[in-house]
Amino acid sequence: MQPTLNPALRPFWETNTLPDGQAVKYRVLHGGRMSSKSHDMAGMAIARANFRQERFLCLRMYQNRIADSVYTLLKDKIAHFGLEDNFKVYADAIEQKKNGSIFRFYGAQRNIEEVKSFEGATVCWFEESHNLTEEMFITVRPTIMRNDGAEMWFSFNPRLVSDYSYQRLVVSPPKGTLIEQINYDRNEFLTQSALDDINAEFEEDADLAGHIYLGIPLTDDESAVIKRSWLEAAVDADIKLELDLYGARSVGYDVADSGEDKNATAVFNGAVCVDIDEWKAPEDELNQSTKRAWAKVAGGRLIYDSIGVGAHVGSTLKEMDVKTGYCKFNAAGAIINKNNEYAPGIKSGDKFENLKAQAWQDVADRLRNTYNAVMKGMEYSPSDLIAIRSDLPHLHRLLAELASPRKRYSKRGLDMIESKDDMKKRELSSPNLADSFIMGACPHLVVTSTAKVKVGFAS
Repeated sequence: MQPTLNPALRPFWETNTLPDGQAVKYRVLHGGRMSSKSHDMAGMAIARANFRQERFLCLRMYQNRIADSVYTLLKDKIAHFGLEDNFKVYADAIEQKKNGSIFRFYGAQRNIEEVKSFEGATVCWFEESHNLTEEMFITVRPTIMRNDGAEMWFSFNPRLVSDYSYQRLVVSPPKGTLIEQINYDRNEFLTQSALDDINAEFEEDADLAGHIYLGIPLTDDESAVIKRSWLEAAVDADIKLELDLYGARSVGYDVADSGEDKNATAVFNGAVCVDIDEWKAPEDELNQSTKRAWAKVAGGRLIYDSIGVGAHVGSTLKEMDVKTGYCKFNAAGAIINKNNEYAPGIKSGDKFENLKAQAWQDVADRLRNTYNAVMKGMEYSPSDLIAIRSDLPHLHRLLAELASPRKRYSKRGLDMIESKDDMKKRELSSPNLADSFIMGACPHLVVTSTAKVKVGFAS
């Protein structure tokens, strides 16, 4: 049986106030396998429940039966501590007989209404929270945090760096979050046999072993149009390569099309994304949003999503007496230069279903070029590269959004980009920042609203 607790995690459990004075509300343990994360959380949970009255809400995203939960692990810790006389283990709950502490277990996905109505929780432990979604987090969070002194615990082995769980819990955590990365090399209870096997796996495939045992999230989703590794290489790529990638200014503007959606802009100076912005505005403030986007143009051109509510942008600009410098981007519309060769023997018109697919692939190709230039020393024309400033606001979310959409195929067998509705089914939010980025990066794939001529870089 795994001993409890790992001495390496003692400061993690004893810290109740962060350096900025915030009380600890969220405890995040992430890392690789064989690191004692779940064992330590179970051990601390039993220790707390035995010492004082606690109401533990034990969650995981998917749970078909009680055996899928941390129920068995908690039973083992009770036995390990010799506390069998203090706890009553029921078929679906665990109770401390003297102080009334209780543990309840739910699969969050199927029991969300029961979770939302759970009263008086003092600790919510979300095990295997690599499956955590934004919808689930914003649903469970107020249920727990409405109780004074309550905490949320998260334990997981990261999968993709772009996953919501990694971005929200590690990269951009809520205020009051204490984060600890723990791996097998800090688990003093690891057997020699297990250690020998881990070392052998590192010799066989160091990258895979690093993901499994060091908790290094995978950079790339192989089904994604844009790979995360390409994006990371593009951050300050012009500085890394000592190249001048500046040029004409263009601003991509993704117009909010629902109450929960947000407006977003991405500002490019030539091939360098120098600024992004995001804001929420109700439908009766569409004119103000257009003016906010136009204020960023500064002599360049505005490229806006003309589908749905975006159709108003052109009329608003005309009312402002703006006669030029703005361009429609119809994502579902016809591609540009359909008879041009995308690749030897393949015309653009035989590859892409619509302008959205053409634009995303165009950006993907330039980001891949950037990766090859930065990481492999390959040479390209400046117009075939893209750089992203490292000091952008929301940078990590921008990269995550760009690395999220997957390639799909139309009924004609042509390339398409995963729709927002399909992304929503994967519990991913609308990629507003990414869509504005794609438009801002592709002035050569639009025509002006007035002169009807192609603008920007030559494709």
